[in-house]
Amino acid sequence: MSEPELTLHDPADLLAGYLDYYRDGVVRKFSGLSDQDARRSFVPSGWTPLGLLKHLAYMERRWMRWGFAGERVTEPWGDQKLKDGEWYVEPGETVDDVMAFFREQCSRSRAIAASAKLDDHAAVGGRFKSAAETPTLAWVLFHVLQEYARHLGHLDIVRELADGVIGE
Repeated sequence: MSEPELTLHDPADLLAGYLDYYRDGVVRKFSGLSDQDARRSFVPSGWTPLGLLKHLAYMERRWMRWGFAGERVTEPWGDQKLKDGEWYVEPGETVDDVMAFFREQCSRSRAIAASAKLDDHAAVGGRFKSAAETPTLAWVLFHVLQEYARHLGHLDIVRELADGVIGE
């Protein structure tokens, strides 16, 4: 997948296009990555590529479903089961399991974003308890986009360290 078309000028289309571009980039980084490398850390902080993938899935869930849509969700912080906030992957979770969960969350996020306008405010009752603290959809989407930009860069480096694969 390539960046959105140069002719796009509608902010909603640009945000949707760039979010999908980055989401696809995450999926590409896992293509051909061994299960062993997905589960091991390449950095001093100790996070793993699989932990990062799970974090991104839960990040989508927290900001779009629980946050913007105000849906009741189980375990909105399910990627951080340990008290110190580190990303956590259950020993029995597979790359395929986490990838399927990631894709499911991305699909739901797309549907939520498509059903609203950028200046709509998040619902009260999920992540946000009062109307005074609800961000707009534009704010939420930009936040999600910056999460992807930062973490895809992390995956770029880890993938190069794992097996030398660089670029797209």
